[in-house]
Amino acid sequence: MIAHHELLRVLTTLVLLLAVAHGVGALFALLQQPKVIGEIVGGLLLGPTVLGALWPEAMAWLFDDSAARATIGTVGQIGLFLLMFCSGIEARRSFEPGERRVVAAMSVTGLVIPFALGVAAVALTANDALRGPASTDVSFLLVFGCAIAVTSIPVISRIMNDLGVLETGFARIVLGVAIVEDIILYVVLAVAVGLTGADQPASGLPALMGLTPGSLADIVYHVGLSVGLLVAAFVLAPPVNRWIGAHPAVKGPISSTSRRLVFLFVVVVVFLVLDLEAFLGAFLAGTVVGMARRGPDSTEDPAAPRHSDAHQAIRRFAYAFFIPCYFALVGANLDLGRGLAVGGFVGFFAFACGAKAFSVYLGGRLAGMAPAAARNLSVALNARGGPGIVLASITFAAGIISNEFFTWLVLLAVGTSMIAGSFLQRLPRAAFENAIDDGGAIAPPSRTPETTS
Repeated sequence: MIAHHELLRVLTTLVLLLAVAHGVGALFALLQQPKVIGEIVGGLLLGPTVLGALWPEAMAWLFDDSAARATIGTVGQIGLFLLMFCSGIEARRSFEPGERRVVAAMSVTGLVIPFALGVAAVALTANDALRGPASTDVSFLLVFGCAIAVTSIPVISRIMNDLGVLETGFARIVLGVAIVEDIILYVVLAVAVGLTGADQPASGLPALMGLTPGSLADIVYHVGLSVGLLVAAFVLAPPVNRWIGAHPAVKGPISSTSRRLVFLFVVVVVFLVLDLEAFLGAFLAGTVVGMARRGPDSTEDPAAPRHSDAHQAIRRFAYAFFIPCYFALVGANLDLGRGLAVGGFVGFFAFACGAKAFSVYLGGRLAGMAPAAARNLSVALNARGGPGIVLASITFAAGIISNEFFTWLVLLAVGTSMIAGSFLQRLPRAAFENAIDDGGAIAPPSRTPETTS
C-alpha cells in the first residue's frame, strides 16, 4: 500500500500537471495553436527546463521519488492507451478505394524518399557533433533516417480530435499512413539500438523463445506479429461483431463502458506479453470496438456519428485527466536548457520538413489527389510529435546521439506539431471531408466532439 508521504507527492504532482496542461493548453487555443502543444509546453514548466533550473529541490521533490515516479508514469501510459483507443474507435470505418490507394502511395514515398535523403545527408555532411559515444556508422545512419521520415500518431490524433475531424477520410488517411510508418520506425529503432551493443535483455514471449534483441529473428518476429495482428483485427472484427449482434445474450467486450475498458487493457497486456508496442495494441482494441454495429437500444442522436454512450463517457474523462497528464509528462521529461547550435538546427529543421513534405505530396499526386489535398496531407504528416520524442529519448539513452542532436530532435517534434496544428486549424471543414479530391466528399459531416482539454 502506498505510504502517506508518497500519496501526497503523487497527488500534488498530478494536480500540478493537470493545472499546467489545462492552463497552458487553453492559452495556446486562444492563440490559435494546438492544445496538445500547450500541454507539452505546460509540462516543460515543471521539468528540468524551467522548474529544475529555477528551483531544483522542488522538481526533485515532485519527480525523484521512485514509487511516486512509477505511479505518475503509469498514469501517463494509461493516457497514451486511452488516446490511441479513442483514435481507433474514430477511425473505425473501412477505407474507400481511393483512400487505400493514397495510403499505399504515401506510405511508400513518405518513408523511402525522406529516409534515403537522410542517409545521403549523413554521407555528405560532417556529423561528429551529433553522434553519441556508443554510435556506429550504421546505427547513427538508421536513427538520422528515421528522424527525417517519422510521423506522430498520438499528436496528430489529438490535433484532429480537437478539430472534430476524426470521422473524416482525411483522418483515416493520416492515421493509416502514420500506423505503417510507426511500425517500421520501431523496428528500425530496435535494430539501431541492437547495433550499439547495449545490454538490453529480451522480455515476454521473445525471451521465452530465446530471441536476441536486434537479431534478424527478433526483427522478423516483431514486424511479422505486429502487422499480422493488425491485419487479423481488420479481417476478423466485422464477422465477430456481427455474431455478437445476432446473439444478444452474448455479453461481448464492446457492450458497455466497463467492458470496453476491460477489453482495452486485456489487449494491451497481450501486446506487452508478446513484447509488441502497447500503444498499437490500444489502437487495435479501439478499431475492433469501433467496427461494432450500433445496438438497437442505443440512445445516441441518430444524426450524430456512431458514438455510443460508453465511448462518450470514456472519451470525456480521458481528455479531462489521463490524456493531458500524458502530454504534460512528455514536456516534464525534457531538458531544453542546454546549449543549442542555432544555425545547424535551423538547417536540419528545414531539411527534415522539406524532405517529408515533398515525399508525402509526391505520393498524393501519384495516387491521383488534387494539389490542395496533397498539400494538406503533407503538412499533417510532417508532425513528429510523440514518436519523434521517443526516438530522441531512446537513442540518447543508448548513446547513439549526442545531447545536441537530442535537443534538435525534441524541438523538431514540438515545432512540426505546432506548424501542423496551426495549419490544419485554418482549413475549412470541406478540406477534411473532401480528402481525396476537390470535387466530391467521401465522408459525411460529423458533429464536433466535446473535449474538456
